[in-house]
Amino acid sequence: MGQRGVTVWFTGLSGAGKTTISRAMEKELRVRGLNVEVLDGDMLRRNLTRGLGFTKADRDENIRRIAFVARLLTRNQVIVLVSAISPYRATRDEVRRVIGDFVEVYVNAPLEVCEQRDVKDLYKNARAGKIKCFTGIDDPYEPPLNPDVECRTDRESVQESMQKVMQKLELLGYVKPVGRS
Repeated sequence: MGQRGVTVWFTGLSGAGKTTISRAMEKELRVRGLNVEVLDGDMLRRNLTRGLGFTKADRDENIRRIAFVARLLTRNQVIVLVSAISPYRATRDEVRRVIGDFVEVYVNAPLEVCEQRDVKDLYKNARAGKIKCFTGIDDPYEPPLNPDVECRTDRESVQESMQKVMQKLELLGYVKPVGRS
């Protein structure tokens, strides 16, 4: 196959653009003929981690379970795109150590921008007290101190953000630059 596995972990607030960028990356990687899987936090909560709540312990367990799947895929030469809020720095650092081939992407957008993008009214309901332990409102989000890539989705297009991540993957040797075989 000639492909190296890697997990690209998109972290950021709800509505920052994690899933949007990962879906754009998925299309680009497939066009390049690479094996790729998207592990979306919302989809995984419905299927893999259904019984977990939103306490710190449950959030950490949710991330560890996602990391377990990502690690299996990565070691089998799949490029894994994880989009999950993953609010706690220590847990993300643990996941990096466990997976090994890991690129952390901080999808950074101000809280106000994320609230404006909120089509599911999650922020509105959290502010009204209908949703408890909501990241960014009454539960913390700990931004990465040294992400491998930072996407500023309030200032960049999806394409610009995606290209930043692709360039990092190329630089690290996980993806061959276009035009090289």
